[in-house]
Amino acid sequence: MRKLLFTALLIAPIWLFGRFSGVAMDNCGAFNNLKHTKNSGEVYLKKGEHYTIFREHKGQYLIKLENGSPSQRWVDVDCIKKEFSTSSANSPKMERKKESSNSKDSSLVSVLVLSWQNSFCETHRNKKECQLLNRSKEPSRLTLHGLWPQPRNNQYCGVDKKIVAKDKHHQWRALPKPELDRETEELMKKYLPGYLSGLDRHEWIKHGTCYSQDSRRYFHDALKLTEEVDKSIVGEYLRANEGKKIDLITLKRVFDRAFGKGASKHLEMRCKNRLLSEIWIHLKGRGDSLKELLKDAPVAKSRCKSAIVDAKGYFRR
Repeated sequence: MRKLLFTALLIAPIWLFGRFSGVAMDNCGAFNNLKHTKNSGEVYLKKGEHYTIFREHKGQYLIKLENGSPSQRWVDVDCIKKEFSTSSANSPKMERKKESSNSKDSSLVSVLVLSWQNSFCETHRNKKECQLLNRSKEPSRLTLHGLWPQPRNNQYCGVDKKIVAKDKHHQWRALPKPELDRETEELMKKYLPGYLSGLDRHEWIKHGTCYSQDSRRYFHDALKLTEEVDKSIVGEYLRANEGKKIDLITLKRVFDRAFGKGASKHLEMRCKNRLLSEIWIHLKGRGDSLKELLKDAPVAKSRCKSAIVDAKGYFRR
């Protein structure tokens, strides 16, 4: 019996004796494979919870999940801190700039970038959000691409270089998941469908960290502004003209009616392949009231003078 036990111990996998516990440093994705191409059930770590770690390999930890199939998943070493380690070198650093005590932060200049989702999906048909749009009976709408602090090189504020590298390599699903309140999560489902492809993580890491210390505030402001434009007569005008050509002059008149005389000086129309692709709105300050943020905003110039408002469904190739 002793001989059999000794033999079994010799052939047992070495990592069985190397198990240790770690605490999640962020809400990272837990993937089926090392390449992070599959996450069955869309499983994420819960920040602050403890996990059993089997082994480390190529900058990844193989961990055990209490719930999830398969139960063994791969996560970045940045996502979990070994309990017996006193070093924090492996934890993601998000040392963000101290936020101004002035809630409006009148010095902040940014651009609210809204996509006409039908046009986006013409060239991104395999995206999850576009497959969902094609089946949806919901009305067409403007959606949030991002809220970008200016100048354009004002990016990745206080973000660890390892996380920046993942973002630049389009490993968006491997980025930390931003914290949101329930109201903002519901707004995101409606006005940021790209969250299904990790767009929320990318926008927070690249742009949001330069807007606020708090991801909840960044997305609350950005999504409320998006909702305000889409529910205004601007959104109604675009929906009423699906499949038709519109011009910049008329769009500006509608924008002025919605948000006050002169508001359209800060609006820019973007086109791609003859289609209306995006609307850029230049803002100054911080908050969720568009009229207030337009008052002292920079004047915008638009190269696109006319475009077709794409309707649902795809052009034939």
